[in-house]
Amino acid sequence: MSDAAKTGEDFEHGEREALTGGYVWLECQGEKYRTYYEVAGSGDVPLVLLHTASADSRQYRHLMNDEDILDRFTLYTFDMPWHGQTCPPLDTEWWSDDYQLTTDFYAEFVMTFVDAMGLDQPAVMGCSMGGAIVLELAISYATDLRAVIGLESTGFAPTRDIGYLDHPHINNEVVRPEWTYGLQAPQSPEKFRRESWWHYTQGGHGVYVGDLHFYTQDFDVREEVAAIDTDECGVYLLTGEYDFSASPGDTKEVAEKIEGVYFEVMEEMGHFPMVENPELFKQYIDPVLDDILSSA
Repeated sequence: MSDAAKTGEDFEHGEREALTGGYVWLECQGEKYRTYYEVAGSGDVPLVLLHTASADSRQYRHLMNDEDILDRFTLYTFDMPWHGQTCPPLDTEWWSDDYQLTTDFYAEFVMTFVDAMGLDQPAVMGCSMGGAIVLELAISYATDLRAVIGLESTGFAPTRDIGYLDHPHINNEVVRPEWTYGLQAPQSPEKFRRESWWHYTQGGHGVYVGDLHFYTQDFDVREEVAAIDTDECGVYLLTGEYDFSASPGDTKEVAEKIEGVYFEVMEEMGHFPMVENPELFKQYIDPVLDDILSSA
């Protein structure tokens, strides 16, 4: 098994990371977005990485510094609108309405990024809400993609809305990180669980609730996933055994409807595998990436 990605203690003073960042203007459904993205690697196969609800591209820093993966793939990650360093549509009165992410916009925005970056038959990996939208991508954009990887994927998840994050008596900056901290496996190193916790102490007002609208109300592919052709677009689903938000059982229900799917439960892992335990996650993701390369 290859070495894991570099973490903080592996970098020397003054050493630069493998990734570089920038901004690209994307137009989607009639609005323009100044979109922050990062890229790393020199491999022939592009791999696009999608962050979780109310988070941003920082979640993939470990993968983006994994020299073994970067030799085989070129990795791209970006912040969705309203997340991280990607603002709302700046030329509109965006503050006049509540932010609500929809399935159509999410899928179209991902593919708009793919097109703008000139990516040919990329693989796309997403976690949580990103793990949900990759199923829609495999349904609607199969001919444009090589494969999708869903981490903590569900086909329909109304119970994932905990129901009180937009209550005026709730301090989102306290409740949001504590809630998501509890979705991680107890075996995961504390420093990485706290890194994920730190991501969730930040975020725009109403963004988490707006993301929840997508995967608890607007998104439902329970029937459509049966039509996915894995010969055309490979589907790989991995879920942490300690994830009680998008449980292994939830993902298994999806996997059982897709012929030719790859499904695995990640032992000693929770809801944020690429953040909370990058070394263990590499053991699970490496065989998937190898299979995608061999299929290519």
